[in-house]
Amino acid sequence: MGSRRQSALSKSIRSALFRDPNDFNRTTTGHIQVLFSIYYIELLRYADILFQRLRNNVWQIDENEYLECFSAADRVKSMGDLGFSGSTFFSTSNSKFLIKSLPRHFEHSFFRRDLLQPYYMHMCTKPDSLLVWITDYVFAPYVTIGSLLRTTPAHHIIMENMLCGKSDDLAKDQWETYDLKPVDYFYPERDLVPDYLLDEKTMEKLGDRLEDKIRLSSGDFEDLIGTLRIDTNFLQESNAVDYSLFLVRYPASSTPAVVGRKNRWRVGVPSSDAKWKYRVVLLDFFWARHKLHAQAMTGVVQTFNMIGRQGPMTITTTAEEYRGKFLEMVEAMVEVHEEEY
Repeated sequence: MGSRRQSALSKSIRSALFRDPNDFNRTTTGHIQVLFSIYYIELLRYADILFQRLRNNVWQIDENEYLECFSAADRVKSMGDLGFSGSTFFSTSNSKFLIKSLPRHFEHSFFRRDLLQPYYMHMCTKPDSLLVWITDYVFAPYVTIGSLLRTTPAHHIIMENMLCGKSDDLAKDQWETYDLKPVDYFYPERDLVPDYLLDEKTMEKLGDRLEDKIRLSSGDFEDLIGTLRIDTNFLQESNAVDYSLFLVRYPASSTPAVVGRKNRWRVGVPSSDAKWKYRVVLLDFFWARHKLHAQAMTGVVQTFNMIGRQGPMTITTTAEEYRGKFLEMVEAMVEVHEEEY
């Protein structure tokens, strides 16, 4: 990402968090003034009261501490274009929060129109949910040349960073992260583009493999799988597929700081062999089956025609089937050790 684009987008995001959306009035003149903007884009908070309730009441995030993470120009830093979908990522300099763009319409429209209110209710009633904490949503009220050309994303979510505390850990070089999905499936990106058009670096973005086992006591395993069953049932009812399990493991001797509610799977659950601690969340639940059907019928799919493809695909699976495969994946990667009394 160019430094000019990075600086402009960082400024846009910070401005949105410190602007009262009720003070913003959409006007024709204002629309014309920003239309030809290439890099800077006017952003506003979406559903700001709802997200503040989640931050303060459910996740116990101190509001002053939260805003302090974004208050200065050097506190929001680019992490580059890390997603296959073209998403751009920023991190606060203290690594407490991440900003991710949602450049694809079917993703951000599903989150706003279909998932946001149920997500809010789920988090309120299940405060120990393992769905990632989405703490804010900012969007562009006006169309600009930059957003049309996709040089500047118009929709962004702010979420917790599961690597919070890593930078201050003396053992930070031993931290490991895994973005895990059922290996049975071709992912949406693969479903739409033949393998021979994808280079090795691009393919690496599609998913990780954990060659080791997650070693847990029987009690911790039941806690993990029980919470995941509840959360994935919620995602199934929302018709979501292609979500992933984000796993962080770091040395058991480390005690990194966290933000907000001290949920044990966010703080770090010790492995049964006392070598690691594990952090776990569910990520990327923005693919909905009822949104994907229209995408699957696009000219891209028809042109490539899935020549040579074998096996199930996430654009044709059901939310129920994906959930089943996902839970099977988690159970298969855990090695359970009985507690000794």
